Parts: sequence; C-alpha cells; structure tokens
Amino acid sequence: MKNKTCFTAADILLPKENPERFAVIACDQFTSEPEYWDRVKNFTDGYPTAYQLILPEIYLSDDNTAYIDHINLNMKEYLKNGVFREIQDSFVYVERVQSDGVIRQGLVGKVDLKDFTYTAGGNGKIRSTEKTVLERIPPRAAIRENAPLELPHAMLLFDDGENKVMSYLQGVKSEEAKLYDFTLFGGSGSISGYRVNDESAERVESLLSYIENENNGLLFCVGDGNHSLAAAKSIYEKTGREIDRYALVEIVNINSPAIDFEPIYRVVFGVNPKSVIDEFTLYCSEKGGKYKHSFRCVFKGGEREIEVSSDFSLPVAALQDFLDTKKAETKTDYIHGIDSTCKIACASDSAVGFIFEGMKKEELFSAVIKDGSLPRKTFSLGHALDKRFYLEGRKIK
Repeated sequence: MKNKTCFTAADILLPKENPERFAVIACDQFTSEPEYWDRVKNFTDGYPTAYQLILPEIYLSDDNTAYIDHINLNMKEYLKNGVFREIQDSFVYVERVQSDGVIRQGLVGKVDLKDFTYTAGGNGKIRSTEKTVLERIPPRAAIRENAPLELPHAMLLFDDGENKVMSYLQGVKSEEAKLYDFTLFGGSGSISGYRVNDESAERVESLLSYIENENNGLLFCVGDGNHSLAAAKSIYEKTGREIDRYALVEIVNINSPAIDFEPIYRVVFGVNPKSVIDEFTLYCSEKGGKYKHSFRCVFKGGEREIEVSSDFSLPVAALQDFLDTKKAETKTDYIHGIDSTCKIACASDSAVGFIFEGMKKEELFSAVIKDGSLPRKTFSLGHALDKRFYLEGRKIK
C-alpha cells in the first residue's frame, strides 16, 4: 500500500474477550472524583483490562516508578497469555454512540511522529492545539519508554467540510468486517468497530492527502492527548528507532455534529475564595485590554459573577495567565462539566471554581495556524463521559 499521508494503517491489537471490561476511559478524566475510578476498579476486577495498563492521573504522585513497573509487567503478561488478537495492516472504522445518543465517527490508524509539532510556531502536518507543559512529558515518557505496547486515548481532528472521509467509510462498512460492538462502562454509550480493507484504505489516504493540500499542509490538530503524543515523540527523538516513529491515534472530522467543544473549567485549591477572586479582578484591571470576559465564580456558601478586561481573546487565556502567577502557592484542577466544577469547588472552604464561555470549534484551525497553540486545557471534545476509551493497541517493542 503506497503511503500518501502521515496517517497510515497499523497492526492493531484488540482484546479477544470481554471488551466491555477491557475498555477504560481516558486517564485524564475524573481527576477529582475518586468514586468514578473506584467503580472502574470494581467493574474490571478479575478480567483482562486496560485499567491495569494505564496510570489514571488521579493516582499520579511524585514517584510513579512502582506503578509504571506494575503496568509494564501487566502488558508483558497480557501479550504472553494471548489476551489480544492482531488485525494486521489495517485501519479500524469506529462508530461511537455518545451518552447523548449522537454517533461520532472515527478512524484508528498510526501517525508519523516526524510530522508532529508540539512547540509554538511549528509547521508540521500534525500540530498541537495547546501549549505543551514540558514538565508533564517525563511521566508519560517514563510509561512509554519500556512499555511493550501502546494504548492511545489521542484524538486528532481534521477539517473535512463535506465529510467525504467518514461518509465513504460508512458506505463501505459491512457486518462481515465488524471487529467489536458493545456497551461502554458508566453511561458512556456504546461503540462498534470495522476493519477497513486495502481498497478502502487507499481511498481514505487519497482523500486525506487532498484535505492536507487544501489546508496548506496542515492535516491534523490534536483534540485530545497532546502530551501523550509529545511524550511519544520525545522517545523517538531519544532512540531514533523506526518502531518509535509512530503512534496509534483516532482521527475525527471536526465538522461532525458529534464534536462539541466544551470549556475545561478551573478549580483552584488552597486559597481564600473571595480573596483570589478579588486578586484576579485586580490583576486584569491593572493589565487592561480590549476584550471583555465574564466569569461565574463558585465556592462553598455562595457564588459571584465578575467581568474583566484582557488582551486575550479567550476568557480561559485571561484566567490561565493569572493562575500561572499563583501556581507556586496553589493547586489548580481542570474540570469537565459545570455540575462537577460546582460540586468540587463547594466541597472545601479553601477552593473556588471558575466557569466561563468556551471557544467555538470553527475557530480552531485558524487559531492554530495564526497563534501556534492555545493555553493549556482550553477546550474538551464534549463531555467527560464521551471521551475516548482505551481499546485498540499496538506493539511498540
């Protein structure tokens, strides 16, 4: 098969049995809700599961060595014991029924990390959408460096205004090519996947090549998993090995009705809520700017509406600029959903949540081309329950 783009078919691993127990939501979800991960642990107990192959961020610590060693050991055992079947040299066409009933179409394959740029101003075919926090790369690189397989939660967005790629795949899918079909844990909907034959893969690569040319060489913006891809690239830059050159991802059309950009709100811990709101207001007042932003600030015992001015066009950028000045003395968590933000912020006397309007998805590609990257955790692809689950894997050793 002739490669036309930076996104190609891969040798994909899938669990042979009980995929509903194997599949687990992305590691960066529910980071302040341990009860969710307790339910995952109970649901998967006794089964081969991705829960035993990932490090949920809620469990991150200063020294994750023992946890990572445990993950790598489990990966080796799963490979040795035949937990997976391998679908060779193929894409997997995915139809995810989200928690709201809307179908999100995707395609799983591998990307060439040579074409991935995660630094501001880069001009790769694949570009980061958020400012990469360099200190977040080593923990992820430590997980990947000695791991014999990868399980991705990365989702890349491409701009296909006429939806040619996914419409084509939907039209050629067949029951004979179905690889899995099951309900996801915890109210996250359901998912089905289909093997893509060589002829269809050639057509997909041609369509993506056309989209790349139409978009001046930019094919993908990273929607989820930026730091995981950055970690993978750091490993490749370190080893130079061909097998480290690629990373498994799912690609999704940004124009899909299933793709909504949800704001990622902030909850700040270790503060006097009213005092830090006043500090934020004063900080913005002293700096000034032409853009007006409104925030709903929630805390135990009350809430407050404020309006500030900033030179940043996005409210999240104005807020993050301020929070970066406080990071030495506070802790900030990044929360999906208004209800969760209110619940977490109001559970402590020393916490405050900031709720604000998010960016529009049609602004993404132009913003990345113009500005290089957005502030960390600017947007989320939909609700937490609709995040990508770990399911497909690939050998990397």
